[in-house]
Amino acid sequence: MKLFFRKTGEGQPILILHGVFGSSDNWFSISKMIAENGYAVYALDARNHGQSPRSEEFSYELMADDLNEFIEDNHLEKPVIIGHSMGGKTVTHFAMKYPNKFSKLVIVDIAPKFYPSHHGHIIQGLNSIDLANLKNRNEAETQLAKFVSNVGERQFLLKNIYRTEDGKFDWRINLPVLSREIYQIGGDFTDVHEVLQPVLFLRGGESGYIYDEDIPAIKKIFPNATIETIEGAGHWVQAEKPTEFVQSILNFV
Repeated sequence: MKLFFRKTGEGQPILILHGVFGSSDNWFSISKMIAENGYAVYALDARNHGQSPRSEEFSYELMADDLNEFIEDNHLEKPVIIGHSMGGKTVTHFAMKYPNKFSKLVIVDIAPKFYPSHHGHIIQGLNSIDLANLKNRNEAETQLAKFVSNVGERQFLLKNIYRTEDGKFDWRINLPVLSREIYQIGGDFTDVHEVLQPVLFLRGGESGYIYDEDIPAIKKIFPNATIETIEGAGHWVQAEKPTEFVQSILNFV
């Protein structure tokens, strides 16, 4: 699959993979901050997200293959790859399947373990929005607020609504497929291979996604992993502490 991407800057290639319900658009500011230090930053849209193609097929193995295809199509040599949440799991699958295609990894606030599905309220809320009869974004937010109480989370999710050329509203995400396959987002790793390249795990100090007891599982796959905590940040580390986030990446790279 040919993924949509946004490129910022010139220099050593750094790839960014977003989380579920996200897109490359969410990473514009971070990409610019990194690129200003002499890097070519490629922020990608995963399949069924943003402006990348839609597909009835959705799995981490496929998304790892999509990433490999992107690297080959763009003739990128040993890029650094950053993945947040779902993007971090995609990167982990990619690293085990294509161990010679990258130089370093940054995995943001996700561990190589099973996470019970916790997006049910989001799926319900998004599906409750009647785009065909939607008059404006305020109506969409009012409806979504019945399911998602956090204002910032609602604003993030509603970035997936856009106006088409004929003035109607549509989704940037493939909502039917994500609704059907949401259980896969938290999936475990059944075929584990050791990855020897340097890997930085960045976790939010106030997040509940990576605990100290997860470190042995991380080290089993990534024996050369470093785990760094950004205090005062939750799961959205890059949005809540952007300066600290970028500095950690620059120090590691």
